[in-house]
Amino acid sequence: MGEGRISFDGFETWYRVFGDPASPPERKLPVLALHGGPGLPHDSLEPLADLARTGRPVVFYDQLGCGNSTRTAAPNPWSVGLFLEELAVVRRELGLDAVHLLGHSWGGLLAMEHALGGTGGLASLVLVGAVAGGRTMLDRRQDFYEKLPREARSAIRKHEAAGTFDDPEYGEAMDLFHRRYSCRLDPWPDWLNRALSKMDVEANAAMWGQPNAPVPGPLATWDLRPRLRGITGPTLVVAGRYDGMAAGQERDLHAGIPNSELVLFGRSSHYPFAEEHERFLSTLDEFLTRVEGQIRPQSPSDLAR
Repeated sequence: MGEGRISFDGFETWYRVFGDPASPPERKLPVLALHGGPGLPHDSLEPLADLARTGRPVVFYDQLGCGNSTRTAAPNPWSVGLFLEELAVVRRELGLDAVHLLGHSWGGLLAMEHALGGTGGLASLVLVGAVAGGRTMLDRRQDFYEKLPREARSAIRKHEAAGTFDDPEYGEAMDLFHRRYSCRLDPWPDWLNRALSKMDVEANAAMWGQPNAPVPGPLATWDLRPRLRGITGPTLVVAGRYDGMAAGQERDLHAGIPNSELVLFGRSSHYPFAEEHERFLSTLDEFLTRVEGQIRPQSPSDLAR
């Protein structure tokens, strides 16, 4: 395992590698994992480090604005383009010419935009609880609010309409929502609590905007669905049955991406790689191994063309 920092546009991006990403071509290709948020650091993906037990390198990094990466003198404005540029620099500096790209939540949108940009060397995409359309996600989340007790859903709507997000009543209602439809593990694991404690709320608010804000953030109106057919590589779409964060966008992704497979985890919400850990690792390893079997005997340099 190793870690370090990459200079990027006057900032620093922190990374950590489990396993050896510079393994010979006959070894398993690495997975580059993109965390959610924006602003929720790599700690939120910690269970995926267990992929390294199979001999597959796993690479994490903290996107700008959170975790161990630069958190001060933030860029103005925040943009999807900024994060795409950072991702390209991480791949180049770490020599990830051939890689599986895994994106969780907002990280799934980032992964899809990276693929749509025509970047070479992507053996596959893995989209976990991924977001395709911001407005659709926010609208469908209302359906999950409806599943809450009447007092909780009323509190959420009242305070989101008023902008009183720091009211304890709102916090209590959202805590119930997250424990049912974000992570169903009880108690929440240390890595998730750690990730939330390190989250950069300013970066997140800048990209999403507050609910019902007069000027939404760029992600609130982002919609990839008209362009999904441009993703032609092998793609695994993963979703939890109770995921109220991505709010049921997995079927949009599966229908729109031609060469995609959909796997649902019936006891999970937004973190199936933790809520059904062993099944998730087995499913993912089978998919990645199968993809690599189809691209051999190509070398990583062939894939990057």
